[in-house]
Amino acid sequence: MRSYADRLALWNRKLHYYLGLYFLFFLWLFALSGLLLNHSSWAFAQFFPNRKVTKFERAIQALPPGSDLAQAEALLRQLGIEGEIAWNGPRTDAGRLDFNASRPGRIYQIQADLRQGRAAVTATQYNGWGIARTLHTFVGVSPDDPRNRRDWLLTTVWAITMDAVAAGIVLMVLSSFYMWWSLPEKRRSGVVALGLGVAVCGLFICGLRWMYG
Repeated sequence: MRSYADRLALWNRKLHYYLGLYFLFFLWLFALSGLLLNHSSWAFAQFFPNRKVTKFERAIQALPPGSDLAQAEALLRQLGIEGEIAWNGPRTDAGRLDFNASRPGRIYQIQADLRQGRAAVTATQYNGWGIARTLHTFVGVSPDDPRNRRDWLLTTVWAITMDAVAAGIVLMVLSSFYMWWSLPEKRRSGVVALGLGVAVCGLFICGLRWMYG
């Protein structure tokens, strides 16, 4: 019968393998989108110059009374648009409703004149590189404006998925640490690798803050 240590080592390896396989494409996605953010001048990955912009106007029905968010959601349903609502500033005119609605690859700028019953929409569409870049920073919240909070279901699902990815990476790192420590002959080289990682991470956390603080 296997000992507790043997069973723990077996389940730790299984956890490491299967978490790695599950998160494989998520990690590739973030690695690719991170490269695009760092090297936006790469010619093959250009997305902003290749964007497609279309404009149209539509008649709209009177919006039901309610909060700005409720009215914006009602207007999106009339226009057949789905996405995360973002406010550009405080609403100062009850007869107008201006906001953005975005989802990866598309941004809609909506300007509605509620008195005239008309809505002007500017739709911007990005290519696949733009979608990959957007996914890296797509959170749906703004620390500078409490009105900009997650209001689209898919944004919430994406945020929860990213939380799960972060937790899974932490578990993978811990399982790697356990497997390394279980091999005495690898401890010296592992200490060197761990020390280098701590030093480089410390440089970015403390050193750059001290240099530019």
